[in-house]
Amino acid sequence: MNLLLTVFEIVAPVFLLSGIGFAWVKLGFEYRLQFVTRLAVTLAVPSLIFVALMQTDIPGGELTLFTLAAIAAHVALAVVFWIIVRLTGMEQRTYLAPLIFGNTGNLGLPLCIFAFGQAGLGYAVIFLAVTALFSFTYGIYLVAGRGAFGKVLQEPMVWATLLGALFLWRSWETPLFLTNTLELLGQMAIPMMLITLGVAIARLTTQKLQLAIGLSLLKLAVCFGLGWVLAVVFGLAPVAFGVLMLQICTPVAVTSYLLAERFEADADAVAGLVMVSTVLSVAAMPLILAIIL
Repeated sequence: MNLLLTVFEIVAPVFLLSGIGFAWVKLGFEYRLQFVTRLAVTLAVPSLIFVALMQTDIPGGELTLFTLAAIAAHVALAVVFWIIVRLTGMEQRTYLAPLIFGNTGNLGLPLCIFAFGQAGLGYAVIFLAVTALFSFTYGIYLVAGRGAFGKVLQEPMVWATLLGALFLWRSWETPLFLTNTLELLGQMAIPMMLITLGVAIARLTTQKLQLAIGLSLLKLAVCFGLGWVLAVVFGLAPVAFGVLMLQICTPVAVTSYLLAERFEADADAVAGLVMVSTVLSVAAMPLILAIIL
């Protein structure tokens, strides 16, 4: 009973805030998705990442080990899902990127914070940074057929991660007034991302639900299995183990739909994956938490 209550306390705020965003749109209220998203990825999330890394008390060696595990996870997912896509004859530029990249920002960060606190946030932002690095390069290449390596250097999240890692390594700290300012900006990130996730889901439509259900279940099974194996192989500590499992099992990111729409892949199919995998996570994430806690 205590475990069920703990899991409920972790996941309830996440899905309630997403539900608020969903209901907001369905009630006909205005929500400027592009503006809020830009505010989040330009100011709020980078501030959260930088402060989390600067203030973390996780030993540098453990963070390095987790970073290697996160990189290995993305490479392993890319290889496994590439094989699956080729064997099934699905269109690579439509399906491969959504299967590889999860919603490690909007959904993963809040879950890791509520489940593991400040230590979990430190690991979670590393996984998010690795996801961002891969998705802004290899992910765009998969969908667009060309690289976008220069775009990585334009992303505030990447610079926030690098600076945060530098401050952590050197044991530096920003002046208190600046730290307080960045903390206030970072506090916007979690509710903003969750409400925006609900808004985005509410605005998606699709006609390809049957395929989306099968692929969402396949993605979850593959991610869980690979995550568990890699966490054991790298010998991750309990908190790092839990964060890796939560982050790798997050549903398809909304950004996958935006990329498919922008570069004229099958956006309807990707919308189905985003919707179904996100709904599936309502049941899957509590179950995963119950297993790893």
